[in-house]
Amino acid sequence: MKTYYCDLEISLEVIGGKWKGLILYHLIKGPKRTSELKKLVQSISQKMLIQTLRELETDGLIHRETYKQVPPKVEYSTTELGQSLEPMLRALCSWGGDYAEKTFSEGEYQILSVE
Repeated sequence: MKTYYCDLEISLEVIGGKWKGLILYHLIKGPKRTSELKKLVQSISQKMLIQTLRELETDGLIHRETYKQVPPKVEYSTTELGQSLEPMLRALCSWGGDYAEKTFSEGEYQILSVE
């Protein structure tokens, strides 16, 4: 039996880390292939992307669909459980923007849209 001391510990175990939130953010917008995710999360290595996708799939937040064709096609999408994170991820995006405006001087940061 695993012991947690607050609900936040459970949440961070499932969606914590550098990449999970970003990947979920992009998948909530719609299904993506591995190569599309790699372009959207540019600084992640291929190995880390695959590992993170596997963890999210194991935790029931995303679904992996394999199409039997040549070349093979794999597509990832959020499950209902993963989709339930959308309000929280939107709130984090909003908070991040507010934080940047209050903390950084003008010209110290930029947000590039890769979509």
